[in-house]
Amino acid sequence: MEPDVYAPDVYARDCASRQVLDRIGDAWSVLIVGALKDGSLRYTELAKRIPGVSPKMLTQTLRGLERDGLVTRTVHPVVPPRVDYALTTLGQSLLGLVNALKEWAETHIGDVIDAREAYDARATSQSIAASA
Repeated sequence: MEPDVYAPDVYARDCASRQVLDRIGDAWSVLIVGALKDGSLRYTELAKRIPGVSPKMLTQTLRGLERDGLVTRTVHPVVPPRVDYALTTLGQSLLGLVNALKEWAETHIGDVIDAREAYDARATSQSIAASA
């Protein structure tokens, strides 16, 4: 039996699985996958669903998702040109994870805000004590 020449390891710097984790863990990628959960959308519809994403970042992220086989880009031969983006079967397989992240973030935002405020209060008091 031959040894496994390619053993995926997301902790290895040059492993392709780490690159994929970086892609699907990116905030814009998560939001795009979530936005496409109900079906295909045009570029402008995606931009409206994800306030704050710049056109450059939206384009870059869509290209990366398409390259990784998670999103399809369909150009319709009409005037003006119409382009739709949709999740592939592989992209749809991420929906459970994306929904779990969304639910966790929305459920625990209060805890996170409390932790931030406590941290900031400690940092402020330590800064004041150090300068005294």
